Amino acid sequence: MGIKRYTANADTTITNAYKANLQTRGTGSNMGLADSLEVFHIYGQESSSSAENSRVLIDFPVTTTITSDRSAGTIPASGSVSWFLRVHNVAHPSTLPRNYNMTILAVSSSWDEGTGMDMEEYSDVGATSWLYRNDTPAAATGTITVTSNPSSGNFTVTVAGTTVTVTRGVSTTATATAIKTALNNDVTIGALVTATSLAAVVTITADTGGSAGNYAYSATNGNGTITAAGSIMTGGLAYTLWTAEGGDYHASTTGSTAYFDDGTEDIEIDISHLVEEWVKGLSGGAKGNIYGVGIRMENESAFSSSYTKKFSARGSQYFFNRPTLEARWDSATKDDRGNFYYSSSLAPAADNLNDVYLYNYSRGRLVDIPGIGSGDNIYVNLYASASDVPSGSALTLCGGGGATGSWVSTGVYSAPLCITASSTPLTTLHDVWSNLAQTVEYHTGSITPNSLNSSEQNSVSQVVMNITNLRDTYHRNENARFRLYTRQKDWNPTIYTKAVSTPDIHIVESGSFKVVRLIDDLDVVAFGTGSDMHTQMSFDSSGSYFDVDMSMLEAGYGYGLKFAIYDGGAGAWNEYPDVFKFRVEE
Repeated sequence: MGIKRYTANADTTITNAYKANLQTRGTGSNMGLADSLEVFHIYGQESSSSAENSRVLIDFPVTTTITSDRSAGTIPASGSVSWFLRVHNVAHPSTLPRNYNMTILAVSSSWDEGTGMDMEEYSDVGATSWLYRNDTPAAATGTITVTSNPSSGNFTVTVAGTTVTVTRGVSTTATATAIKTALNNDVTIGALVTATSLAAVVTITADTGGSAGNYAYSATNGNGTITAAGSIMTGGLAYTLWTAEGGDYHASTTGSTAYFDDGTEDIEIDISHLVEEWVKGLSGGAKGNIYGVGIRMENESAFSSSYTKKFSARGSQYFFNRPTLEARWDSATKDDRGNFYYSSSLAPAADNLNDVYLYNYSRGRLVDIPGIGSGDNIYVNLYASASDVPSGSALTLCGGGGATGSWVSTGVYSAPLCITASSTPLTTLHDVWSNLAQTVEYHTGSITPNSLNSSEQNSVSQVVMNITNLRDTYHRNENARFRLYTRQKDWNPTIYTKAVSTPDIHIVESGSFKVVRLIDDLDVVAFGTGSDMHTQMSFDSSGSYFDVDMSMLEAGYGYGLKFAIYDGGAGAWNEYPDVFKFRVEE
């Protein structure tokens, strides 16, 4: 299963909409704990040209969980995985916008979610809003500039009513340093502000954030020019402002656009370019500041209203409707050991290659073969069989000699094998795995090859299926592996073969699964039959298999597994009616 979901760790709505009195705007309001998110553009409500907008901010655990999963190999490397932003529609009785676009951009400044819930009167304040990005008080600052150095004598600097005497230095820079030192060393002033200097400019910063730190300050000129930038330190705000109202966004990052036809659609859009920039940014790449995405109407200056589009927030009671960042990739392993074909002129070159795998288990777990490493350092030869052991010299493969194999993952190796059948095709082949020098043998396996035959008709294949290891109950901390047995539906044994044999396993080369919630038939994991193929099943000599990360499923519900198999004869995916049921508990 090539899918991993990360639920939002913060979300909120910010707006500059007018309150009910149509006189004041809700620019300072916070809606961080509301169970829904809201995007709108309203034109001409307060006056003939007034505009009101609402935006959504959503953050995900990129710096923690996602990056650690990438480092651990749980998530493939960049280029091998797609990242989808999923935000779900909320039905409501207000007018819906139709036929419009929303823009998704990367947020460039940190923000605090807050605890506000009022999305009607905009009465809750604190933390993130249209104006402010957090409720951390900002410190006031002031500057003192030594424009020309005093020729002689002393001068004074006063902060919050306390005056210190400063002796000039030999230069403007030295005098600025003297001012800094005098302020920091004074017992009273040093307890209120911190002074720094750069060249001839001294910056004083209040140690207390907010308006309480907006101290008065001044400086005498002495016999030179020493200028205080103002009589009161500035910038001591109760909250930290956005650089621009409505949030700060990466101007250099290409955004994504989601189109809405009737207004009820969910957002499910590929934002891989944003996520990979975030991950890269942590190691000095393009985007070191990682603060999620902002969602807004594409045209916030339109001379018409787009009214209200609502989405589920992370506080929603509906588990599967919470905003998620979903990683998708093709994780299928296709081991042709049980589906091995001799080379044929009837097949294209790619279809004449058989990928055969070696799984190196030690004490019940996969481990790398010592000395092989993670490169192309393993070699495979094919041999004929005599008394169920390799016989004679190594057979010549299509490219001549044997084949160089590759490391796939911990303890797993594969090699592409192609061989042409002799006049009397061998019924059994042995694959012998060794080091590149062929001085150390690691493993000997067996292969029963098939011959490819043409047909006079376009047949449609049907199969019978069963999950052989299905349990009644799974826990949310499990990553469960399911084994799907399939055979041809038209298998018609004689009385003898039915009594003494089991039907051959039918290898499904292109099969996909989905997970549904039984109570309402909700697709909680949809078929991945598109470009991502994130629910494509693997197969080996025992048949098909796949993994399901149970943490993606809500506990306390029953679920069903359904399957679709690609039918080459029909040229389409065929969904089967079988449902294999299980329950998830904490």
